[in-house]
Amino acid sequence: MSEMIHPALPTDQTEHLTGEMLLVGLLGRLWYEFPDKAWYQSLLAEDVFAEAPIGGDQPEVAAGLAGLRAWQGQLGVNGLNGAAFDDLAADYTRLFMGPGKLLAPPWESVFFNDERLLFQEQTLQLRAWYARFGLAADRTGQEPDDHIGLELAFLAHLASLGLAALEAGDDERLAQTLTAQRAFLDAHLLKWAPAWCLQVQTNAKTAFYQAAAQLTSGALAALDATLAAPQVAAPQVA
Repeated sequence: MSEMIHPALPTDQTEHLTGEMLLVGLLGRLWYEFPDKAWYQSLLAEDVFAEAPIGGDQPEVAAGLAGLRAWQGQLGVNGLNGAAFDDLAADYTRLFMGPGKLLAPPWESVFFNDERLLFQEQTLQLRAWYARFGLAADRTGQEPDDHIGLELAFLAHLASLGLAALEAGDDERLAQTLTAQRAFLDAHLLKWAPAWCLQVQTNAKTAFYQAAAQLTSGALAALDATLAAPQVAAPQVA
């Protein structure tokens, strides 16, 4: 396997890819889905915010986790029962759903046109990326493919493909998935997600979403530092 493709990957590649898949996949679901009390309770019960599976030495990752642990500690014995969960649901609605002007619109295309329009060029580009790796957004045509949650979920999917290739001993396929991750980060997530995370941190009323945004920004920074320069081009939009 060529070191030119991914010289900065940790020695334990299985651990890294598994950690990336878990963390980025969790963040993708967190941003894409309206708060689910049972799922959030399971995260607390499993002490998911105790440490990060990747990027633990990245300052924003450490700060985001510390904020999530502090929020968890303030819940007390009742957990998410009552007002605590209602606050999360209300904050999610304010930030990402409306009505009214969204405080942190979760779609990439909004960041690249003055009219804040959806279903723009970025949406088609994302659709091409997903199709190239065997995926399609669940609500294609109803919700843009460039939602932050979908982009993070796709990055986690690439990590899962890399893990499968590693376990199969397929060096060529592993190299393809790693370089695709690098290209996808550069073409999409790194162009807008850090600014979006800052919007969430600025406008969220709950410590949970403030810290989760910081963790997301840190996770992307950690991957940016880990992956080598891209060796493959982004897929072309027909």
